[in-house]
Amino acid sequence: MSLVWVPLLVPFLAVPAARRLADALAPRRAAALLVCVAVGLAGCTAAALALLVIPGASYLPWVAAAGELLTPLADGPPAVTVGVSVAAAGLLGASAAAVTVRLLGHRADLRDARARAGAVRGELAVVPDARPDAFALPGRPGRIVVTTAMLRALEPDERTALFAHERAHLRGRHHLLLAAVDLAARCHPALRGLRAPLGYALERIADEAAADAVGDRALAARAVGRAALAGGPAPRPRTVLAATAGPVPRRVAALLGREMGARPAPRLRRAVAAGLLLCLVTTGAAELSAADTLHAHIEVAQGERP
Repeated sequence: MSLVWVPLLVPFLAVPAARRLADALAPRRAAALLVCVAVGLAGCTAAALALLVIPGASYLPWVAAAGELLTPLADGPPAVTVGVSVAAAGLLGASAAAVTVRLLGHRADLRDARARAGAVRGELAVVPDARPDAFALPGRPGRIVVTTAMLRALEPDERTALFAHERAHLRGRHHLLLAAVDLAARCHPALRGLRAPLGYALERIADEAAADAVGDRALAARAVGRAALAGGPAPRPRTVLAATAGPVPRRVAALLGREMGARPAPRLRRAVAAGLLLCLVTTGAAELSAADTLHAHIEVAQGERP
């Protein structure tokens, strides 16, 4: 069962590799990579903790009776096995509670944001507010929420670009991707490092959609920059996306074809991709091996194997 610890340690190596690789990919591919890595590693973390719980639980009479176990599943000292199982159960329970709390909080945030937007018809919800703000509010239907202060801060053509940006978030259902990584981060602390690069990738996707919609990359860059300069702290849900979010100077530079920071060389990029793939394969293989070992222990404990 020693391999069961691998999925708990690999995220500390995989997350930096995923961040590095995402910087070298197009925004859509980067977003897909980050979500897959986060969800996959979170699932492996939860499964590893569950596998650690089972051996210690086999010392409980009712568990042994339910599993028809003649002997406990662990060969080591009972105190160590039970202690590890208790710790794993605590972490698993804490993760489940954190995910539940975040889900409920997300629903409450969206409900409050919809109430703030009002019961208006149509795609655009204009909110009287002295704070410049605009964001994509998911729902059925999704809406673009913009304050009167933000409308006053932008020129008409810049508003068009801003609305196209937020519309891209709604069309791509980007809030679901951000929520998936946000929840995954509740399962393993290392996964928190994937949220910021995912947010950037999603904003870049929307930036490119806005540039395509208005047919002018400079206009889209100007709209993003002016909206960010006008905007400030605003009460919006954590998992909604806004044109003013993320590293705005870097996004503006990308729209203008002046990417800030050198991308990794192709050879380094391939090495990082290979390292990330190795991490993910190792995690999956270790999880399967640990599960197979546990199954063998169960058969022995049930007297099905000598």
